[in-house]
Amino acid sequence: MAFPHGVTEGDALFIEQASGTQLIPYIYLGAKHMVTGYDHLLFLVGVIFFLYRMKDVSIYVTLFAMGHSMTLLYGVLSGTHVNPYIIDAIIGLSVAYKALDNLDAFRTWFAFQPNTKAAVLIFGFFHGFGLATKLQDFTLSEDGLVENILAFNVGVELGQLLALGAILIVMSFWRRTQSFSRQAFTANVILMLAGFTLMGYQLTGYLTIS
Repeated sequence: MAFPHGVTEGDALFIEQASGTQLIPYIYLGAKHMVTGYDHLLFLVGVIFFLYRMKDVSIYVTLFAMGHSMTLLYGVLSGTHVNPYIIDAIIGLSVAYKALDNLDAFRTWFAFQPNTKAAVLIFGFFHGFGLATKLQDFTLSEDGLVENILAFNVGVELGQLLALGAILIVMSFWRRTQSFSRQAFTANVILMLAGFTLMGYQLTGYLTIS
């Protein structure tokens, strides 16, 4: 079963009890959450799958980072609550979308190619709300809240860079193999199925709770 990633018991206890500015712990929590956030990482894999130039990787990853940073900060600091099941379902959809895009499905089926940069930015907004919902599960101290959430966001970006580096290293070796072009299709089909599975699981949770 594809359970949504959350916050560990020890981290949850710290968040509930923390008071005042705690920059380093929140940077650590943000980085840990991104590195262990398989839904975010699956989307990131889809985004950079066929990007060979570092310039292109930088553009798309920056758009994703801008998107999820804005809504993470806005969601927590403004107190805006969104249904976590719906948000996580859309995050699952983002994974499936990117896999379908990599398979050139939209051009083949509809003779239309969505704007890939705009899609990454828009889905980045939903990923940011997904991060925000994890923190909104807890009673956050108002003392040092802004500084701590900013630190958490910095940690998320550092975690993303660490994960991106590892993904790029693996992709670099994989692309050099003769079987890459053949395996790329299968990999994106698996990525698509994983995305739809995540989406279906979250929608089931939403309907069950409702």
